[in-house]
Amino acid sequence: MTEKTILRALAGETLDTPPIWMMRQAGRYLPEYRATREKAGDFLSLCYNSELAAEVTLQPLRRYDFDAAILFADILLIPQALGADLWFVTGEGPRLSTITTQAGLDALKPVEDIHETLNPIYETVRILSRELPRETTLIGFAGAPWTVATYMIAGQGTKDQGPAHALKAENRPVFDALMQRITAATIEYLSAQIEAGAEVVKIFDSWAGSLSGADFDTYAMQPTKEIITALKARYPGIPVIAFPREGGDKYIGFAKATGADCVAVDDSVSAEWVAAHVQPDGCVQGNLKSSHMVTGGHALVDETQRIVRALKNGPHIFNLGHGITPDADPDNVTRMIEAVRSA
Repeated sequence: MTEKTILRALAGETLDTPPIWMMRQAGRYLPEYRATREKAGDFLSLCYNSELAAEVTLQPLRRYDFDAAILFADILLIPQALGADLWFVTGEGPRLSTITTQAGLDALKPVEDIHETLNPIYETVRILSRELPRETTLIGFAGAPWTVATYMIAGQGTKDQGPAHALKAENRPVFDALMQRITAATIEYLSAQIEAGAEVVKIFDSWAGSLSGADFDTYAMQPTKEIITALKARYPGIPVIAFPREGGDKYIGFAKATGADCVAVDDSVSAEWVAAHVQPDGCVQGNLKSSHMVTGGHALVDETQRIVRALKNGPHIFNLGHGITPDADPDNVTRMIEAVRSA
C-alpha cells in the first residue's frame, strides 16, 4: 500500500484523517510567492520559467504540512499554445484574442504543435518530481474544455459566460469544433504532464455551473469523460479529480458518468449533502469556504471540523470549495490544517 495518503483516498480508502491540500496553495496570499513573481517579471514569465514555477510550487510545502503539491501553471496556457494571444492586465486578469468564427478556428495551430510552447511546464513537473518529499503527491492539472472555451470566445472572464452561450446558440458547428480542439489538446497536455511525473491530474471546470440540463451533459460531463477515458487508456493507474464547480445536483453521478476517481465540490453544497449523494460513488474533495481563510477564528475551526466529521465515513480529501484568495491570512492555513488533524 502506498504511503501517499492522497493516492490511498483516490483509490477509495476511508482514512482516519483526510489528506489535505489547497487550491491555489501557491499564490498571492504568500509573501514569498509575491517576491518570486516580482523576480520573474510578470505572471506568464513565472509560468514559463521552470525553475521559478517549481520554486513557487514548493513554497507552501515549506510552510505547511500539505499532502500534495499542485503544479504552478494556468488553465489558459492551452489557448496560448494553440496560437491565441494571451496577456494579463494587472488587477483585471487575463485577456485573449477571441475565437468566434470558422476563420479564427482555422487559424489555430494543430493540437500536436502545443508541446513546443508547453515544454517549460513539463520541465517544471520533472523538477518537482525530483524535489518533492517522498510522501507528497504531485498533482498536474488543466482547465476543462467548457471553461477554457468561455475565455477563448469572450477574450476574458465574464460573469455569466454570455459570449460562449451566444456562440453555442448561434453557431453550433464552430462552437463544437472549438470544444473538440480544446478537448484533444487537453488530453495531450495532461498526458505530457503524466509522462513528466504527475501522479494525479485534476480537471478544473470553473464555469460548469452556468451550463444547465442537456448542455451540462454535453459540454461539461462528456468532454470530461472523453479526457479521462483517453488518459486511463494510456495510463491505466492514473487517478483523476474532476471539479465541475457549482454543479449542484449534477454532482450526483458525475464520477460514474465520467470515470473520475474523485469529484471536488464547491461550498454551495453542504458536506452532509455530499456525504449522502456524492460520496457513495467514491472519493470526494472539499469543501471549506475560502472566506474562512480570511476571517479565521472559531468559525474556521468549527466549520473545518464539521466537514471532516460529515465526510468521515467515506474517502475524502480535505480542501477548500474554491481557491484561496489573495487577502487570506497565511496563519489561518495552519489553523485549518491543525483543525483537520484534531477533528
